Amino acid sequence: MKNKIFKNSISTFLLLFTIIGFSQTKSANTVSLDVFYSKIQAEKNPQIIDARGAEEFALNHLLGAVNFNLESKDYAQQIAKLDKSKPVFTYSIGAGRSVWLADDLLKKGFKQAYSLEGGIANWIGSGKPFFANSKSKLSLAEYNKIISDNKTVLVDIGSVYCGACKKVKPVLETIKAQYGSNLKIVEIDLEDNTQVIADLKTIKVFPTLILYQNGKIILKKEGFENLKNDVDLALASK
Repeated sequence: MKNKIFKNSISTFLLLFTIIGFSQTKSANTVSLDVFYSKIQAEKNPQIIDARGAEEFALNHLLGAVNFNLESKDYAQQIAKLDKSKPVFTYSIGAGRSVWLADDLLKKGFKQAYSLEGGIANWIGSGKPFFANSKSKLSLAEYNKIISDNKTVLVDIGSVYCGACKKVKPVLETIKAQYGSNLKIVEIDLEDNTQVIADLKTIKVFPTLILYQNGKIILKKEGFENLKNDVDLALASK
């Protein structure tokens, strides 16, 4: 019994290690937004796959996309519906699940499979067309008013389904404790504020942090590493 549990634990670890490896490695089939978009536009009925979870897909997705990934129970049936002779376009929250999916499709005989660099963050954040099941809680006008009404504002743009975005939160608490009322922190998630992220037309990955002072951007950062240090340096130089 103990041996069985141990073997299952090892198998689970190896699977997770493989997934993490894929999510951190840029595949040769990962393409820029411009390339991804132009190739989709060239197809009469593009085959677009949202490789995120069902809950994520229900909230927002690319127009015309279907939803499944390698962990879906009906994965074999889903890919059987696709035309192997035509390109397949995959995306996820970043470029993890979609990279893995695109690579697997190529192994299964598909001629072309592309994963979107930056995932849905890049697509919506650049103002490309999308579906959302609700209106943004925050409008672009309201966003701009927050920036103009406060001397110093740190905006955190991400998603509740983004692992790296979750790591930003404790750093924001530390920054808040240090600067107090001298720094206003605004957190904007894709799930609640899809349209304002699209309207900004400046987001390529999640998380993206933007630091404003007197209405001007003094720091724009993609990712959370060294966030507090970068904020401290930006504010110290002003």
